[in-house]
Amino acid sequence: MVLKLYGFSPSTNTQRVVLVLNELNVPFEYVTVDLSKGEHKGEEYMKIQPFGCVPCIDDDGFVLYESRAICHYIIAKYASQGTELVPTELKANALYTQGLSLEVGSFEAAAAPFVYEKLFKPYQGLSPDEHSVKLYESNLMNCLDGYERILSK
Repeated sequence: MVLKLYGFSPSTNTQRVVLVLNELNVPFEYVTVDLSKGEHKGEEYMKIQPFGCVPCIDDDGFVLYESRAICHYIIAKYASQGTELVPTELKANALYTQGLSLEVGSFEAAAAPFVYEKLFKPYQGLSPDEHSVKLYESNLMNCLDGYERILSK
């Protein structure tokens, strides 16, 4: 049975999983869950993903949600094919893990509210709160400055 990925293409979390699947040459069936139509809160989907979020996978009856957990699962299961995504050498792996922590704790925390105000609110027909946009943009720029310091070494 081919792995099923339930997702919504504008979702960065969905795209994260698609990227890993493609890098590892894993065949999958994509099932669109249209958030704009409220499909993620429908009774059938809530049976699969109890929080009504995307993405989630069904791998021959094994259901998993949360994009990063899905990516770790796919990388572990298909480690012998496609691009090597996780380094095995101790120090390289430690730096990889550090990067994962930074992405979740710093980048995602700074980028998500900014993206919500600038992209998803207008997509939903809502107006961004300009005061919040300025605050979130400042937080994101501070985070990106940190990345610049790391990457410029």
